[in-house]
Amino acid sequence: MDIGNQRDFIEKVNGLNAGKNLKYTIFTMGCQLNENDSEKICGMLESMGYTKTDNINESNFIIFNTCCVRENAEDKLFGKLGEVKRLREKNGTVIAICGCMMQEKHIVDKIKQSYNYVDIIFGTHTLHKLPEDLYNVLCNKEKIMDILDIDGEVIEGLPIKRNDTIKASVTIMNGCNNFCSYCIVPYVRGRERSRDPEDIINEVEELARSGYKEVTLLGQNVNSYKGNGNLGINKFSELLRAVNKISGIERIRFISPHPKDFTDDVIEAIRDCEKVCKLVHLPLQSGSSAVLKIMNRKYTKEQFLSLVDKMKSTIPNLTLSTDIIVGFPGETEEDFEDTLDVVRKVNFEQVYMFIYSRRVGTPGDKMPNQIPEDVKHKRFDRLKALVESQIDENNKKYVGTIQKVLVEGKSKNNDEMLTGRTDSNKVVNFEGDESLIGSMTNLEIVSEHMWYLKGKIS
Repeated sequence: MDIGNQRDFIEKVNGLNAGKNLKYTIFTMGCQLNENDSEKICGMLESMGYTKTDNINESNFIIFNTCCVRENAEDKLFGKLGEVKRLREKNGTVIAICGCMMQEKHIVDKIKQSYNYVDIIFGTHTLHKLPEDLYNVLCNKEKIMDILDIDGEVIEGLPIKRNDTIKASVTIMNGCNNFCSYCIVPYVRGRERSRDPEDIINEVEELARSGYKEVTLLGQNVNSYKGNGNLGINKFSELLRAVNKISGIERIRFISPHPKDFTDDVIEAIRDCEKVCKLVHLPLQSGSSAVLKIMNRKYTKEQFLSLVDKMKSTIPNLTLSTDIIVGFPGETEEDFEDTLDVVRKVNFEQVYMFIYSRRVGTPGDKMPNQIPEDVKHKRFDRLKALVESQIDENNKKYVGTIQKVLVEGKSKNNDEMLTGRTDSNKVVNFEGDESLIGSMTNLEIVSEHMWYLKGKIS
């Protein structure tokens, strides 16, 4: 499906806005899929005559692209909504909210009741209708609620305004079929829908022509991607091999896969494709087989460790990152020790750690044996200490080596330094000429620090 008559609404709104120098601000919460959606929203808004500003006081249109994975996302949204109310009253600023949180009925009900000055609410499946919704607000002063509870279709042909000129994300599928008991995503993003391989390849080829060097393939569960046979692509391993052949792209990453779908053909494709980074994100969530069963993860501790062994023996220079949830309902001290045991054995390059957060509408929210907050935080601190000790040790292995680094720009903390990332996603800061930005550069690592390495041109 393409955006069809939405192009007509883009032209209509653009006509309404002609000569007015209108500005918009977008707040993006959550994962890279949300960031990718925000790039499409920005593309549509700029096609309709708005320019981006970070100063909400001069905004004519403010949009919140929400996440509902963590509880603090709700607090953040409602706090911001309180801030922008005065702008709505003073300047007539149009306020819109979209994203995953808008697929949760209790949140939408709260907004309608307590924040009735919001003009547009739309869900994850109706993002493409923003031009039509905005036109109706501007012309008819309507309040719009455009939410579908169905799984929706894959929408192609949306304008897109990228946040970066070197790295880009490409969504290959939407939704998830796994229904992990802690996760709200299948309820708000729907079931899995894979994009046509031809559309994916065309998007990556266009990025290559535009000078992009790195692409990240996105999906809630990328390795369950199912192609339709176009270009001979039926599964994720074949998609990886096809993207690997695209001239101009120098690095390929992907997130997030599911351990239960990490088949041999995917492992072999990572090994064989020289552009596919050898840092693989492999979400663990818990090291306890008992907790994994309650989480509905469909693998055991032993199966996870066996998969890691197979990947390490097949893929030279493999490094791994992971996600871990601390304090899932019913997690005992013994269960948590199992998690620490897996972390010690695998020696992950990066660990994204989360304290379990109850989400309304998930099985986990209704489970007995919720873990007290103080216990969660103490376990989290123990995991953090272990992970940081491993990072400290791993970083030392880089000193004295030559690393191929994609130079991304100036360091955020020091204008006189450039920064980039290794294949294993380590940040490297170094002195160099700005002409190196956007290039692959060989750097000798001269020192290590907890969250970055320091290099010099070799």
